[in-house]
Amino acid sequence: MRLPRALQTRLLVLVLGTSMLVWLAAAAVTWMDASHELDELLDGHLAQSAALLMVQARSGELDDDIADAPSLHRYAPKAAFQVYVEGDLAVRSSNVGTQPMSPQARGFSTVQDSQGRRWRVFASHGGAEDVTVYVGEEVASRQSILWAVMRSMFWPLALALPLLGALGWWSIRTGLAPLHALSQALRQRPPHATEPLTLAQMPPELVPLVEALNALLGRIGSMLASERRFTADAAHELRTPIAAIRAQAQVALGAGDNQPERQRALLATVAGCDRATRLVEQLLTLARLEAAPKGPQSALPQVDVRAVAVRVAGELAGAALARKQDLSLEAPASAWVRADEVLLGVLVRNLLDNALRYSPEGAQVRMVVATDAHGVLLSVDDSGPGLSPEALARLGERFFRVLGSDQPGSGLGWSVVRRLVEVFGAQIDAAPSTQLGGLAVTVRWNTRAS
Repeated sequence: MRLPRALQTRLLVLVLGTSMLVWLAAAAVTWMDASHELDELLDGHLAQSAALLMVQARSGELDDDIADAPSLHRYAPKAAFQVYVEGDLAVRSSNVGTQPMSPQARGFSTVQDSQGRRWRVFASHGGAEDVTVYVGEEVASRQSILWAVMRSMFWPLALALPLLGALGWWSIRTGLAPLHALSQALRQRPPHATEPLTLAQMPPELVPLVEALNALLGRIGSMLASERRFTADAAHELRTPIAAIRAQAQVALGAGDNQPERQRALLATVAGCDRATRLVEQLLTLARLEAAPKGPQSALPQVDVRAVAVRVAGELAGAALARKQDLSLEAPASAWVRADEVLLGVLVRNLLDNALRYSPEGAQVRMVVATDAHGVLLSVDDSGPGLSPEALARLGERFFRVLGSDQPGSGLGWSVVRRLVEVFGAQIDAAPSTQLGGLAVTVRWNTRAS
């Protein structure tokens, strides 16, 4: 993988770049401080030299005639002096002319001579004896001294920089070794492996990452196992109506002139097609819900449960009348929840359709929409046979159907209902009905929790 290598390069560049910036900043500060201190020191030397010449001039040790001081050292041309007594040049160094070195008679100044050389000059004037002394030093000599001083600091640091880079590269590579090991372990895993990752001597900084990866692998494993079971069960359930349709079609083909038998076979074929259509619709609904997030969704619009219940009850009223069932709806006021209106209709239809289909002819089915101190509730009660505790415990499993039921179905309705409840952030409860004697299902939205 290129990610750890790029991360290692970025860290190395950051470390070396930061070190270089700090080094340059320290060198600049050191240069300025050394330059200031060197100027102070050499200016002091100029002042002392001027004082000595002033004392000699006042004591009469200098001749009245102009005299050129000899050059006694190879660095002597870099320094110069002049002594004026009563306005006349009494003595000077051999590397300076007869004109005053500085236009001012007191203090420090920086001047340039006729040859383009820059001088740092100190001028001192004695008023009683009318003696003026000029002592100067080439500015270039000061720069040479400063460079000589700074080279002793720069060279070791410059030579240490490649060593610092090598050590930084080694340190970063060693520090990122666990990350390389993790990437290698992920690269070597089979595509469908969902076992937790384990690394020896894992640093504490990697523990949250590995734990998050293991949690993700666990969720993926559960999803894959669920999808495998779902695919196998769906394939089995789809084979059943398709086989029945094929068998009834063969009966219709072999019926010949027997119209009643052909009619029964065709009706059975239509019923099989209806069952297969309902199964496919439920499968598609489940597939859509698998991509929906769980929990309450603040981004969902407000939907009136009462309006959806009235619409679904009207759509299923014909099926209830055909079986002489008493379908009633109690919804005295609007009840608003956050939900998708289409999916909420699927939820209400599944609950009411199950109650009607699994209750006998002449049974009572009652749907209630109400609000209380906690939120909104939707309940569906029926006077049917109800469910045993064992069946209630398995209610909601995909393709689970109660044995002995003569109603067609795929066992996916309750799976859809439970998944929709999760999407809406609601709670669902199924228990024996205390009022009608059959099954009571209650869905509650805790809209007043916040």
